[in-house]
Amino acid sequence: MADQFRELNTYCQTNTQRQVCELLTEDSKNLSATETIRIVADGINQQEAKGLLLQYELYLEKEGYGKNSRYISCIRMLINSNVNMNDSEDVKRVIASKAWKNGTKMQVCYAYDALLKMLKTTWTMPKYRQEEAYPFIPDTKEIDALILSAGSKRMTAYLHVLRETMADPGEALRIRWTDINGNVIMLNHPVKGHYPRPLQVSNNLISMLNSLPKTCELVFPVSYDALACCYRVLRKRVAQKTNNPRILKITLTTFRHYGATLLYFQTKNILLVKKLLGHKKIENTMKYTQLVSFSDTEFEVTTAQTLEEAKQVLSAGFDYVAEKDGIMLFRKPKRYMNA
Repeated sequence: MADQFRELNTYCQTNTQRQVCELLTEDSKNLSATETIRIVADGINQQEAKGLLLQYELYLEKEGYGKNSRYISCIRMLINSNVNMNDSEDVKRVIASKAWKNGTKMQVCYAYDALLKMLKTTWTMPKYRQEEAYPFIPDTKEIDALILSAGSKRMTAYLHVLRETMADPGEALRIRWTDINGNVIMLNHPVKGHYPRPLQVSNNLISMLNSLPKTCELVFPVSYDALACCYRVLRKRVAQKTNNPRILKITLTTFRHYGATLLYFQTKNILLVKKLLGHKKIENTMKYTQLVSFSDTEFEVTTAQTLEEAKQVLSAGFDYVAEKDGIMLFRKPKRYMNA
Protein backbone atom coordinates (compact mmCIF):
# COMPACT_ATOMS: atom_id res chain seq x y z
CA MET A 1 0.00 0.00 0.00
CA ALA A 2 2.96 2.34 0.61
CA ASP A 3 3.94 2.23 -3.07
CA GLN A 4 0.37 3.02 -4.07
CA PHE A 5 0.28 6.09 -1.86
CA ARG A 6 3.60 7.30 -3.32
CA GLU A 7 2.04 7.00 -6.78
CA LEU A 8 -0.97 8.89 -5.51
CA ASN A 9 1.23 11.75 -4.31
CA THR A 10 3.07 11.88 -7.65
CA TYR A 11 -0.11 11.89 -9.71
CA CYS A 12 -1.75 14.49 -7.52
CA GLN A 13 1.16 16.89 -7.80
CA THR A 14 1.75 16.37 -11.52
CA ASN A 15 -1.87 16.72 -12.62
CA THR A 16 -2.47 19.83 -10.53
CA GLN A 17 0.75 21.47 -11.72
CA ARG A 18 -0.05 20.97 -15.40
CA GLN A 19 -3.53 22.47 -15.14
CA VAL A 20 -2.42 25.35 -12.91
CA CYS A 21 0.26 26.26 -15.44
CA GLU A 22 -2.35 26.27 -18.21
CA LEU A 23 -4.59 28.58 -16.21
CA LEU A 24 -1.69 30.89 -15.41
CA THR A 25 -0.67 31.34 -19.05
CA GLU A 26 -2.65 34.55 -19.47
CA ASP A 27 -2.57 35.63 -15.85
CA SER A 28 1.08 35.10 -14.92
CA LYS A 29 2.01 38.68 -15.64
CA ASN A 30 -0.18 39.69 -12.71
CA LEU A 31 1.63 37.42 -10.24
CA SER A 32 4.76 38.15 -8.29
CA ALA A 33 7.73 35.85 -8.87
CA THR A 34 7.27 34.36 -5.40
CA GLU A 35 3.61 33.49 -6.06
CA THR A 36 4.39 31.88 -9.39
CA ILE A 37 7.24 29.78 -7.99
CA ARG A 38 5.11 28.68 -5.05
CA ILE A 39 2.26 27.47 -7.24
CA VAL A 40 4.43 25.67 -9.77
CA ALA A 41 6.48 24.14 -6.96
CA ASP A 42 3.34 22.29 -5.86
CA GLY A 43 3.90 20.08 -8.89
CA ILE A 44 7.57 19.04 -8.47
CA ASN A 45 7.38 16.20 -11.01
CA GLN A 46 7.15 17.14 -14.70
CA GLN A 47 6.13 13.69 -15.96
CA GLU A 48 2.59 12.47 -16.46
CA ALA A 49 2.03 9.88 -13.75
CA LYS A 50 -0.63 7.22 -13.40
CA GLY A 51 -1.34 6.02 -9.91
CA LEU A 52 -3.78 5.43 -7.19
CA LEU A 53 -5.53 8.76 -7.56
CA LEU A 54 -6.63 7.78 -11.05
CA GLN A 55 -7.85 4.46 -9.71
CA TYR A 56 -9.64 6.31 -6.91
CA GLU A 57 -11.33 8.64 -9.38
CA LEU A 58 -12.57 5.68 -11.43
CA TYR A 59 -13.65 3.89 -8.26
CA LEU A 60 -15.70 6.91 -7.12
CA GLU A 61 -17.38 7.13 -10.52
CA LYS A 62 -18.20 3.41 -10.48
CA GLU A 63 -19.63 3.63 -6.95
CA GLY A 64 -21.85 6.57 -7.88
CA TYR A 65 -19.90 9.41 -6.27
CA GLY A 66 -19.22 11.07 -9.61
CA LYS A 67 -15.99 11.53 -11.54
CA ASN A 68 -15.48 15.05 -10.19
CA SER A 69 -16.23 14.15 -6.60
CA ARG A 70 -14.99 16.54 -3.91
CA TYR A 71 -13.47 13.47 -2.29
CA ILE A 72 -10.56 13.76 -4.71
CA SER A 73 -9.87 17.28 -3.47
CA CYS A 74 -10.03 16.03 0.11
CA ILE A 75 -7.39 13.37 -0.55
CA ARG A 76 -5.15 16.01 -2.12
CA MET A 77 -5.61 18.14 0.99
CA LEU A 78 -4.32 15.26 3.09
CA ILE A 79 -1.35 14.69 0.80
CA ASN A 80 -0.43 18.37 0.88
CA SER A 81 -0.49 18.17 4.69
CA ASN A 82 2.44 15.70 4.59
CA VAL A 83 0.40 13.06 6.35
CA ASN A 84 1.47 9.40 6.42
CA MET A 85 -1.35 7.99 4.30
CA ASN A 86 -0.43 4.45 5.37
CA ASP A 87 -1.13 5.26 9.01
CA SER A 88 -4.79 5.93 9.73
CA GLU A 89 -3.92 7.17 13.23
CA ASP A 90 -1.59 9.77 11.73
CA VAL A 91 -4.36 10.76 9.34
CA LYS A 92 -6.71 11.28 12.29
CA ARG A 93 -4.07 13.30 14.13
CA VAL A 94 -3.45 15.60 11.18
CA ILE A 95 -7.17 16.12 10.54
CA ALA A 96 -7.74 16.98 14.20
CA SER A 97 -4.85 19.48 14.21
CA LYS A 98 -6.07 21.40 11.17
CA ALA A 99 -7.98 24.65 11.54
CA TRP A 100 -10.62 23.31 9.16
CA LYS A 101 -14.30 23.59 9.90
CA ASN A 102 -15.89 20.45 11.30
CA GLY A 103 -17.84 20.06 8.06
CA THR A 104 -14.58 19.97 6.10
CA LYS A 105 -13.01 17.51 8.52
CA MET A 106 -16.07 15.30 8.22
CA GLN A 107 -15.85 15.30 4.43
CA VAL A 108 -12.10 14.53 4.49
CA CYS A 109 -12.80 11.57 6.79
CA TYR A 110 -15.42 10.22 4.39
CA ALA A 111 -13.02 10.66 1.47
CA TYR A 112 -10.25 8.74 3.23
CA ASP A 113 -12.76 6.08 4.29
CA ALA A 114 -13.78 5.59 0.64
CA LEU A 115 -10.12 5.31 -0.34
CA LEU A 116 -9.53 2.59 2.25
CA LYS A 117 -12.63 0.72 1.08
CA MET A 118 -11.20 0.67 -2.42
CA LEU A 119 -7.98 -0.78 -0.97
CA LYS A 120 -10.06 -3.28 1.04
CA THR A 121 -8.83 -2.09 4.42
CA THR A 122 -10.56 -0.42 7.35
CA TRP A 123 -10.07 2.15 10.08
CA THR A 124 -12.01 3.63 12.98
CA MET A 125 -13.34 6.85 11.54
CA PRO A 126 -13.47 9.85 13.91
CA LYS A 127 -16.80 11.55 14.38
CA TYR A 128 -17.26 15.19 13.44
CA ARG A 129 -20.59 16.99 13.43
CA GLN A 130 -21.07 19.78 10.93
CA GLU A 131 -21.69 23.05 12.69
CA GLU A 132 -24.55 25.31 11.66
CA ALA A 133 -23.25 28.61 10.37
CA TYR A 134 -24.56 31.31 8.08
CA PRO A 135 -22.51 31.85 4.93
CA PHE A 136 -20.57 35.05 4.40
CA ILE A 137 -22.34 37.43 2.01
CA PRO A 138 -20.07 40.02 0.35
CA ASP A 139 -20.98 43.37 -1.16
CA THR A 140 -21.62 43.60 -4.87
CA LYS A 141 -18.54 45.80 -5.30
CA GLU A 142 -16.39 43.07 -3.73
CA ILE A 143 -17.72 40.46 -6.16
CA ASP A 144 -17.10 42.89 -9.03
CA ALA A 145 -13.53 43.54 -7.87
CA LEU A 146 -12.69 39.84 -8.07
CA ILE A 147 -14.19 39.35 -11.51
CA LEU A 148 -12.62 42.48 -12.96
CA SER A 149 -9.19 41.50 -11.63
CA ALA A 150 -9.19 38.03 -13.20
CA GLY A 151 -6.51 38.23 -15.87
CA SER A 152 -7.38 35.12 -17.88
CA LYS A 153 -10.46 34.84 -20.10
CA ARG A 154 -11.23 31.40 -18.69
CA MET A 155 -11.25 32.52 -15.06
CA THR A 156 -13.27 35.62 -15.90
CA ALA A 157 -15.88 33.55 -17.73
CA TYR A 158 -16.02 30.96 -14.95
CA LEU A 159 -16.65 33.59 -12.26
CA HIS A 160 -19.34 35.18 -14.41
CA VAL A 161 -20.99 31.76 -14.74
CA LEU A 162 -20.97 31.34 -10.96
CA ARG A 163 -22.49 34.78 -10.50
CA GLU A 164 -25.27 34.49 -13.07
CA THR A 165 -26.28 30.86 -12.60
CA MET A 166 -25.74 30.48 -8.83
CA ALA A 167 -24.37 27.04 -9.70
CA ASP A 168 -22.24 24.99 -7.36
CA PRO A 169 -18.58 25.40 -8.43
CA GLY A 170 -18.45 21.70 -9.31
CA GLU A 171 -21.60 21.96 -11.43
CA ALA A 172 -20.14 24.88 -13.35
CA LEU A 173 -17.05 22.85 -14.23
CA ARG A 174 -19.25 20.09 -15.67
CA ILE A 175 -20.95 22.35 -18.22
CA ARG A 176 -20.51 21.06 -21.76
CA TRP A 177 -20.76 23.02 -24.98
CA THR A 178 -23.84 20.97 -25.84
CA ASP A 179 -25.49 22.24 -22.64
CA ILE A 180 -25.63 25.78 -24.04
CA ASN A 181 -28.57 26.67 -26.25
CA GLY A 182 -29.10 30.32 -27.07
CA ASN A 183 -28.81 32.17 -23.78
CA VAL A 184 -29.84 29.17 -21.68
CA ILE A 185 -27.33 26.98 -19.86
CA MET A 186 -28.61 23.56 -18.87
CA LEU A 187 -26.97 22.18 -15.73
CA ASN A 188 -27.27 18.54 -16.75
CA HIS A 189 -24.64 17.27 -14.31
CA PRO A 190 -25.60 18.53 -10.85
CA VAL A 191 -23.78 17.71 -7.65
CA LYS A 192 -25.31 15.38 -5.09
CA GLY A 193 -28.51 16.77 -3.61
CA HIS A 194 -29.27 19.07 -6.57
CA TYR A 195 -31.67 18.78 -9.48
CA PRO A 196 -30.62 19.41 -13.10
CA ARG A 197 -32.06 22.72 -14.25
CA PRO A 198 -32.06 25.23 -17.14
CA LEU A 199 -30.83 28.73 -16.30
CA GLN A 200 -31.13 31.82 -18.46
CA VAL A 201 -28.02 33.99 -18.60
CA SER A 202 -27.05 37.26 -20.26
CA ASN A 203 -26.03 37.57 -23.88
CA ASN A 204 -22.77 39.07 -22.63
CA LEU A 205 -21.93 35.84 -20.79
CA ILE A 206 -22.75 33.73 -23.85
CA SER A 207 -20.41 35.86 -25.96
CA MET A 208 -17.74 35.49 -23.30
CA LEU A 209 -18.09 31.69 -23.33
CA ASN A 210 -18.06 31.51 -27.12
CA SER A 211 -14.74 33.36 -27.16
CA LEU A 212 -13.09 30.49 -25.26
CA PRO A 213 -11.27 27.79 -27.25
CA LYS A 214 -13.40 24.71 -27.96
CA THR A 215 -10.71 22.09 -27.51
CA CYS A 216 -12.81 19.77 -25.37
CA GLU A 217 -16.43 18.83 -24.79
CA LEU A 218 -16.21 20.69 -21.49
CA VAL A 219 -16.40 24.48 -21.46
CA PHE A 220 -13.87 24.56 -18.61
CA PRO A 221 -11.50 21.60 -19.14
CA VAL A 222 -9.65 21.96 -15.85
CA SER A 223 -9.76 20.25 -12.46
CA TYR A 224 -11.38 21.89 -9.46
CA ASP A 225 -8.09 21.86 -7.56
CA ALA A 226 -6.19 23.69 -10.30
CA LEU A 227 -8.89 26.31 -10.71
CA ALA A 228 -9.28 26.80 -6.95
CA CYS A 229 -5.51 27.24 -6.62
CA CYS A 230 -5.50 30.07 -9.16
CA TYR A 231 -8.58 31.62 -7.56
CA ARG A 232 -6.89 31.77 -4.16
CA VAL A 233 -3.97 33.67 -5.72
CA LEU A 234 -6.40 36.06 -7.42
CA ARG A 235 -8.31 36.58 -4.16
CA LYS A 236 -5.15 37.32 -2.18
CA ARG A 237 -3.95 39.81 -4.79
CA VAL A 238 -7.29 41.66 -4.84
CA ALA A 239 -7.45 41.75 -1.03
CA GLN A 240 -4.00 43.33 -0.89
CA LYS A 241 -4.67 45.75 -3.73
CA THR A 242 -7.96 46.99 -2.24
CA ASN A 243 -6.75 46.73 1.37
CA ASN A 244 -9.95 44.80 2.09
CA PRO A 245 -9.51 41.60 4.16
CA ARG A 246 -13.17 40.70 3.56
CA ILE A 247 -12.17 39.60 0.06
CA LEU A 248 -10.28 36.66 1.59
CA LYS A 249 -13.59 35.28 2.90
CA ILE A 250 -15.10 35.00 -0.60
CA THR A 251 -14.87 31.38 -1.71
CA LEU A 252 -16.07 30.00 -5.03
CA THR A 253 -19.24 28.86 -3.27
CA THR A 254 -19.81 32.40 -1.96
CA PHE A 255 -20.93 33.47 -5.45
CA ARG A 256 -23.84 31.04 -5.05
CA HIS A 257 -24.73 32.32 -1.56
CA TYR A 258 -24.51 35.92 -2.76
CA GLY A 259 -26.84 35.28 -5.70
CA ALA A 260 -29.40 33.37 -3.63
CA THR A 261 -29.50 36.07 -0.95
CA LEU A 262 -29.87 38.81 -3.55
CA LEU A 263 -32.64 36.91 -5.35
CA TYR A 264 -34.60 36.34 -2.16
CA PHE A 265 -34.21 39.97 -1.14
CA GLN A 266 -35.59 41.11 -4.47
CA THR A 267 -38.44 38.59 -4.79
CA LYS A 268 -39.22 37.21 -1.32
CA ASN A 269 -40.06 34.03 -3.27
CA ILE A 270 -38.31 31.18 -1.49
CA LEU A 271 -39.68 28.59 -3.95
CA LEU A 272 -38.10 30.46 -6.85
CA VAL A 273 -34.77 30.53 -4.99
CA LYS A 274 -35.08 26.79 -4.31
CA LYS A 275 -35.78 26.08 -7.98
CA LEU A 276 -32.85 28.10 -9.31
CA LEU A 277 -30.44 26.68 -6.74
CA GLY A 278 -31.56 23.16 -7.64
CA HIS A 279 -32.22 22.19 -4.03
CA LYS A 280 -34.17 19.01 -3.41
CA LYS A 281 -35.08 20.03 0.14
CA ILE A 282 -36.66 23.35 1.06
CA GLU A 283 -34.78 23.21 4.39
CA ASN A 284 -31.53 23.84 2.51
CA THR A 285 -33.00 26.98 0.98
CA MET A 286 -34.61 28.43 4.11
CA LYS A 287 -31.30 29.72 5.50
CA TYR A 288 -31.34 32.46 2.88
CA THR A 289 -34.50 33.92 4.43
CA GLN A 290 -32.48 34.65 7.57
CA LEU A 291 -29.61 36.39 5.78
CA VAL A 292 -31.69 39.43 4.86
CA SER A 293 -34.20 41.48 6.79
CA PHE A 294 -36.90 43.80 5.52
CA SER A 295 -37.69 47.11 7.19
CA ASP A 296 -40.19 49.72 6.14
CA THR A 297 -37.43 51.86 4.65
CA GLU A 298 -36.34 49.00 2.35
CA PHE A 299 -39.65 48.90 0.47
CA GLU A 300 -41.14 51.04 -2.25
CA VAL A 301 -44.83 51.58 -1.58
CA THR A 302 -47.61 52.50 -3.99
CA THR A 303 -51.39 52.42 -4.19
CA ALA A 304 -54.13 51.68 -6.72
CA GLN A 305 -57.83 52.52 -6.77
CA THR A 306 -59.00 50.70 -9.87
CA LEU A 307 -58.49 47.24 -11.30
CA GLU A 308 -56.57 48.67 -14.26
CA GLU A 309 -54.23 50.58 -11.94
CA ALA A 310 -53.72 47.42 -9.88
CA LYS A 311 -52.72 45.47 -13.01
CA GLN A 312 -50.14 48.10 -13.92
CA VAL A 313 -48.71 48.11 -10.39
CA LEU A 314 -48.47 44.30 -10.33
CA SER A 315 -46.75 44.27 -13.73
CA ALA A 316 -44.17 46.67 -12.29
CA GLY A 317 -43.16 44.06 -9.73
CA PHE A 318 -45.17 45.22 -6.71
CA ASP A 319 -46.91 42.78 -4.37
CA TYR A 320 -50.41 43.27 -3.01
CA VAL A 321 -50.46 43.88 0.76
CA ALA A 322 -53.94 44.97 1.84
CA GLU A 323 -56.93 47.16 1.03
CA LYS A 324 -58.17 50.01 3.15
CA ASP A 325 -61.02 52.47 2.45
CA GLY A 326 -61.18 51.23 -1.15
CA ILE A 327 -57.46 51.84 -1.76
CA MET A 328 -55.20 48.87 -2.53
CA LEU A 329 -51.74 48.96 -1.01
CA PHE A 330 -48.71 47.45 -2.78
CA ARG A 331 -45.01 47.23 -2.00
CA LYS A 332 -41.78 45.77 -3.37
CA PRO A 333 -38.24 45.64 -1.93
CA LYS A 334 -35.83 48.32 -3.05
CA ARG A 335 -32.59 47.33 -4.77
CA TYR A 336 -30.33 45.13 -2.73
CA MET A 337 -28.65 47.31 -0.11
CA ASN A 338 -25.14 46.38 -1.27
CA ALA A 339 -25.80 46.81 -4.99
